[in-house]
Amino acid sequence: MAGPLERLFYSGPGQALAGKLGLPEPPELRRGRSLPPEPVVATSLAGSTLAADTLALLGVPARPALVDDADEPPTYADRIGCIVVDAAGLRTIGELERLRAVLRPAVRALAGSGRVVMLADAEVDGLEANAVRQALDGINRTVGKELRRGATSNLISVAPGTRASDLVSTFGFLLEGRSAFVDGQAWTVGPASTSGLVTGSPPLADRIVVVTGAARGIGAQIATVAARDGARVVCIDVPAGGEALADLANHLRGTALQLDITAADAGERIAAHVASRYGTDARIHGIVHNAGITRDKLLANTDAGRWAAVLNVNLAAQLRINPVLLDGRDGGLAEEGRIVSIASTSGIAGNRGQANYAASKAGVVGLVRALAPELADRRITVNAVAPGFIETDMTAKIPFVQREVFRRTNSLGQGGRPVDVAETIGYFLDPASAGITGQVIRVCGQNLVGQ
Repeated sequence: MAGPLERLFYSGPGQALAGKLGLPEPPELRRGRSLPPEPVVATSLAGSTLAADTLALLGVPARPALVDDADEPPTYADRIGCIVVDAAGLRTIGELERLRAVLRPAVRALAGSGRVVMLADAEVDGLEANAVRQALDGINRTVGKELRRGATSNLISVAPGTRASDLVSTFGFLLEGRSAFVDGQAWTVGPASTSGLVTGSPPLADRIVVVTGAARGIGAQIATVAARDGARVVCIDVPAGGEALADLANHLRGTALQLDITAADAGERIAAHVASRYGTDARIHGIVHNAGITRDKLLANTDAGRWAAVLNVNLAAQLRINPVLLDGRDGGLAEEGRIVSIASTSGIAGNRGQANYAASKAGVVGLVRALAPELADRRITVNAVAPGFIETDMTAKIPFVQREVFRRTNSLGQGGRPVDVAETIGYFLDPASAGITGQVIRVCGQNLVGQ
């Protein structure tokens, strides 16, 4: 329940005063599987057709982008919903002018919850080409900070051999409202080596997805989005959350497993549950390692028990569970499966009073990056989502002023929602996302800390 100060702040007079103090009411973000209602414009800066081909596969019509070639930039006749800039092939500093020329009029014309999507080469040769490649990332992050009305900017690096079909799920995610709280980010897509690539709807039809820590909050939303996308969901949480866990599983027509993931036999019990409920031939399409705890104290006040508890739940449990599910047993992880872990911006940037938590979440990033190449031959992808400030029952207990600071210190001027994390995980789980592995995407509204 909101306290007196919070009620005053969000009242009419309170919001008027907040606006004068430079704290305007945050924009409403477009969410869900909705494309921009306004036109999409697109351009290629160096002859690549990859972006245009991908938009064509998605069935998204695109207008040509205007070019700023005068002192006064041209203006679009109406608002645009997205500008897609294919910068693959860009190699010289002088060529960056082309990017400025197309972005300048476009960012002025972007509608609310509009999108800037840029493509770049993941691998280039030569000093200048590498400098230009990094410059694109700097431009992307800066544009993300300059946009208004809930618009976002993101950069996709394409590895050699990447095809338009490999980018379909990424473009769909970025153009749709599913990426509402993903801003100023950059990640790599490579060529998918998979059989039976699926791009249809629902993308997870009849596939088994396991979610740990599923009884409430972000975990419950992850399970809900997976079920929406057609998955048969296995919801896992500790016995103390058994009632809420059972209610969620029943609502989603999935199954519930009461389990402490730190148990030595946790992996075996997950596989046995899947085999017993869905048949010995059943295999897990995706496991989402969402379960996590905090035991916050300044490092000087952190005892061995608090330290071990957080590292055991948030990190060590995954290291024990994954090998079991990967050993080929009944109910284990399928070939071409998905492993998705929850990291945190605290693990990337650090956070006062969270040395144990930051260690565990930074460890998740290291685990993902090390495990992904090991499983490449089996076409199993391994990725992580790093949430920033997400509005949950836990964050609602933070004192109002401190909570408002956390909400405001990102480019979108608000906290994210559990569904924003869940939608990004859904993007990783999509069979069409076979070319994305070893990646960490921050779902933080471009939080102003970290990198």
